[in-house]
Amino acid sequence: MPAERMEDGRLRTDRLDDVALPRVRDVLDTPVLMAGDPQVLVGGPALDARVRWVHVSDSAEVAGLLDGGELLLTTAAGWSGTDASLRAVAASLAAAGVAGVVLELGARFPVAPPALIVACRAHGLALIALERVVKFVAVTEAVHRRIIAGQLEALQERQRLHELFTGLTLRGAPADMVVHAAAQTLGAPVVLETLSREVVTAELWAQTPTDVLADWAARSRAGAGLLTVPVEARGVRWGTLVALPGPEHPAGRMTVLELAATALALARLADGPSEWAMLPARDLVDAVLSGRHAGEADVAARLQAAGLPVRGRVLGVLVAEGADAAALDAVLAVLAADGGSDRAAVHTRGAVHDGAAMVLVSSAAGLRSGAVNRAAREAGVGLAVGPEVATVAQLLASVRPTRLLATRLRAGEVRRVDDRPLTRLVAELGADHRLQEHSERLLAPLIRHDEQHQGDLLRVLAAVVAHPGSRTAAASASHLSRSVFYQRLAVISDLLGADLDDGETVAALHLALLARR
Repeated sequence: MPAERMEDGRLRTDRLDDVALPRVRDVLDTPVLMAGDPQVLVGGPALDARVRWVHVSDSAEVAGLLDGGELLLTTAAGWSGTDASLRAVAASLAAAGVAGVVLELGARFPVAPPALIVACRAHGLALIALERVVKFVAVTEAVHRRIIAGQLEALQERQRLHELFTGLTLRGAPADMVVHAAAQTLGAPVVLETLSREVVTAELWAQTPTDVLADWAARSRAGAGLLTVPVEARGVRWGTLVALPGPEHPAGRMTVLELAATALALARLADGPSEWAMLPARDLVDAVLSGRHAGEADVAARLQAAGLPVRGRVLGVLVAEGADAAALDAVLAVLAADGGSDRAAVHTRGAVHDGAAMVLVSSAAGLRSGAVNRAAREAGVGLAVGPEVATVAQLLASVRPTRLLATRLRAGEVRRVDDRPLTRLVAELGADHRLQEHSERLLAPLIRHDEQHQGDLLRVLAAVVAHPGSRTAAASASHLSRSVFYQRLAVISDLLGADLDDGETVAALHLALLARR
């Protein structure tokens, strides 16, 4: 995951200084202003303008005294009544960035001048008429109290967020925990992506991977509606933290994202690139193996976002039972090298999950057998290879038989699910109660014997069915001498009342053992 110095041209859509300020529509709910029976003459989006302060003036030249964001309270006593002058006043106030105009009707203007209404609408400037007289000083005090209270809440919330993300940094929280905290605070999905727009980790926040991650690279590049902050330190940028649309936050959505990005940058400096490299694979493998996904479309979105292309590719899964992280790295290195100079030929993501290493593969034309065999030898693990498939649904269906096959492999051994029809049958039948009943009924005598005598009859039987044509190979796989091995066979045959040289019997026992796993 290379680091680069680069700039992101997307606009930052959150204004930190304004987020705690009330909008014009909020101010209209103030009881003292409600007493004036306010009538909204120009509203709509104009009512969303933030009110930074309240200013009282009847001068037509007041715009020159304003800095922007003020709510102007006026009787318009100093305004000319001509249409041209009213249009000029509206234009000057809009140019000054006034949040809105509250016009008290009375002696100067018993009704709101139509020319003023038209001009304010043309400039997107909120215009409210008061039918009754109110004390402007009371309105000013009430609105200013609301503004100050909002700023205080924002300061308190920023302090809380600072403590939250500082605590995560000091505890050495991984990147996915920081992203989760950011999403929880914002109440919206948050995605951490690399510079090449591959997803490192994402907190979906009650949405599906399809909703958030489908065509993520294109969506991220367009940037529409997304809030982004670079994750960088010491002038080096590693990625981008992206928040999807969500509710406002008292401290500012940008503030939340910036604090989270700082925590991620510090974690990256402390942990190095390995942590980020593992996260996409870990999330993917966990979702596939645990079934924590909503179906084919969701998994496809996750694969694509993690840099594993799906469309027009050959997909597959490899499983190594009992492999550790070092063995997994060795497998991944060999498979990556199999792509040669064409880096797009083979894409892999792998992780250790529940005692097994699993590798998801997306390749241009499938993996070569030589590369898989070499990976098993160099990693010192047995590799079960799932069938080469073209769809995510087929990939998901291949996981269980591949895991079943992986439980019986020796170090350096490679077996393909396509060559093991019985394993595929058991996986396809799944948890069918008839299969489970068959297994329990057939193996019950051996299970009881092993439990009572701390025996190994089930292990010996597994070696027999795995090597039906060679008792020597079965004895070797059992790690027993030939004499002891044949003694065990006699006990198994007596307990089951079965002939272990009969093909149908061996097939039935094999099926029962596979179902038990």
